[in-house]
Amino acid sequence: MRKLKDNILLTLLWFAAFLTVAVLVTIVGYIFYKGIGLISFNFIFGDYSPSGDGGIWPMIVTTIYTIAISLIIATPIGILSAVYLQEYAKQGKLVRLIRFATESLTGIPSIIYGLFGAVFFVTTLKLGMSIIAASLTLTIIVLPVIIRTTEESLKTVPRTYREGSLALGTTKLQTLYKVILPSAMPGILSGLILSMGRIIGESAAIFLTAGTVAAMPSSIFSSARTLTVHSFLVTQEAGDIELAAAIGIVLIVIILILNFSATFISKKLNKADY
Repeated sequence: MRKLKDNILLTLLWFAAFLTVAVLVTIVGYIFYKGIGLISFNFIFGDYSPSGDGGIWPMIVTTIYTIAISLIIATPIGILSAVYLQEYAKQGKLVRLIRFATESLTGIPSIIYGLFGAVFFVTTLKLGMSIIAASLTLTIIVLPVIIRTTEESLKTVPRTYREGSLALGTTKLQTLYKVILPSAMPGILSGLILSMGRIIGESAAIFLTAGTVAAMPSSIFSSARTLTVHSFLVTQEAGDIELAAAIGIVLIVIILILNFSATFISKKLNKADY
C-alpha cells in the first residue's frame, strides 16, 4: 500500500512538472512562431518609426536604464536592510512588524505603486514623467523581494560559520562580509534575478511614471517607454500581434542573458569560496 502511494505521488509530481514545462514551451513557442519573422538587425538596432518600418532600439535602451538604475538603488538598501533584520536587530515585535510589512508589500498590485509614483515622484518631487521616476517606483516594487530573499539566504548559513569565525578573533563586521555574505551570495543573486524579471515585466507602474514617448532618451530625466509598454501599446492601438510577439522574443533573450550572467557570477563566487 505504501509503495502504491509513493508511485501515485511520484506520478503526480512528474505530471505537474510535465504540465509546467508544456505550458512554458507552448507560450514561448507561440511567441517565436508569431514574431520570429520580424526579427532583423534593423528591427533591434533601428530607431522607432510610427509607420512601423523602424526598430525598437530606444525601448531597449530605456529598459536597460530602468533595470540598471532600479537595481543600483534597491540592491544595497535591500541587502543592508536584510542584514540588519537578520544579524543585528533584536528579534521582537518591531522586527516581526517590519517583516509583515515587507511581505504585505509584495502582494500589492503594481498599478497601486504606479499611482504612488505618479503622485509622489512625478508630481510632488517634480521629476516629471521620466526614467528616474519610473526607476524609483520600481525600486520600491522590488525592495521586498530583495529583502526577503536575502534574509532567507542568510538563514541558510550554518551558525558554526559565525561561531568559528568569531572564535578566530574576527569582529562581527569582518565575519559578516568575509564569511556570511559570500556564503549567502548565491541566494542573494537569485533574489536579484527575480527582481530583474519583475522590473522587465512591469508595465502599469512604468506607464504612469515614465510615459510613452517612443524616442531615444537623452538622459534619465527624459520621458520614454520600455519594451513591455511598447508591446502593450502596439497591441492596443494597432492590434499588431506579430510585432508584440517580436518584442516578446527580444524580452526573452534579454532575460536569458541576464539570468545566465547572474548564474555564471554565482558559480564563480561559489568556486572562490572553496
